[in-house]
Amino acid sequence: MRLATRIGLLAATAVSLSAAATSAAAAVPPATRVVRLSNEVTVTRWAHPLEVADIWTEPFARGRRVARLHMSTEEGWPEVYLVLADATAPGRETWLRIRVPGRPNGRTGWVRRNALGRLNSTDMDLRVNLGALRATLLRDGRPIWHAPIGDGKPSTPTPTGHFWIRELMQVPPGSIYGPYAFGTSDYSTLSEWPNGGVVGIHGTNEPWLIPGHPSHGCIRMRNASITYLAYHLPIGAPVEVFR
Repeated sequence: MRLATRIGLLAATAVSLSAAATSAAAAVPPATRVVRLSNEVTVTRWAHPLEVADIWTEPFARGRRVARLHMSTEEGWPEVYLVLADATAPGRETWLRIRVPGRPNGRTGWVRRNALGRLNSTDMDLRVNLGALRATLLRDGRPIWHAPIGDGKPSTPTPTGHFWIRELMQVPPGSIYGPYAFGTSDYSTLSEWPNGGVVGIHGTNEPWLIPGHPSHGCIRMRNASITYLAYHLPIGAPVEVFR
């Protein structure tokens, strides 16, 4: 091959690579500003979905799709998404970083701002210490209440992580779940359990087993304790489960 031809091919390759780099840079919004909206202790924001929309690993529909918003919980209540941050860029719509309920536990992603409704906020925070078999309710980062709990037996342990309250249900009298049951974003090891194995926080008809490890993954409380939480722990409140 003649030198002039070689030089021509190298020049064309350089132009092609330069164009690809320019195109990739253009796909990233300039001056993107990310603002934290929830610290999941003193302030936590949440919203209901307005539509079924894709959830992405990066804002502005970049990266890969994580999941899709869904409108209802497994029990048919309006779904709740915990909102961690927002991202804005000149000339672009705002995006929100959210926690995603479902398996596997612990996923986060980004959705368009207009796919979610009004942002609500709470300063309440529930912490569940599986090692101490104790739940503590905090307001604005300060403990205000605590109670003993029962958690999952060794064969069906209660998963740990950062979760939130998605629903509260009043249970018919005489139920094994006590007077109230919260649905959380925590999913148990039993995927075949009714409604997908959502870990609940509920009362019990066997209070003598608390504290202890009697459940299939749910967090049990004595009925007086769950009744207190029903009046003080709001939808959207973060729940940290740890050992």
